[in-house]
Amino acid sequence: MRHRKSGRKLGRTTAHREILLRNLVTSLFLYEKIVTTEAKAKELRKLAERMITLAKRQDLHARRQAAEIVADDKVLKKLFDSIGGRYKDRNGGYTRITKLDYRMGDGAPLAAIELVTSGAAPEPAARPSRWRGRRGHKAEAPGGHPAAPAPREVRDAGGVA
Repeated sequence: MRHRKSGRKLGRTTAHREILLRNLVTSLFLYEKIVTTEAKAKELRKLAERMITLAKRQDLHARRQAAEIVADDKVLKKLFDSIGGRYKDRNGGYTRITKLDYRMGDGAPLAAIELVTSGAAPEPAARPSRWRGRRGHKAEAPGGHPAAPAPREVRDAGGVA
């Protein structure tokens, strides 16, 4: 029984899960937004928020603790130089998880995890439809007809228009 056990196992051994999360957190700080499954994003959020809290301290011990998790020296420098200072007046809530569509291969629910900008809260984006239609094809356009591709721009081959 797993009563009162926190954290997701993600179908991996302990070592594989730890390396996976280290790679994900390094990619998140490098690109500041990544797309992964919902379960991985929720586990990643815990680790990413802990690393940003360490970066806010700006001392050698915090840098060495973060270096155990963040795999790349350039990303570690970015974390402490720019990302940590960005959130110095914010008490938690450094990441945002946005649910996306399902993955075509196995139907896993996808989510985007990104670092929150320190400015005003952006307007929530329209959530894409989770209905994929028949056999994974895209939904039809309103009116019952499949959406046609945009027309190509036709150029004249050098003559007078």
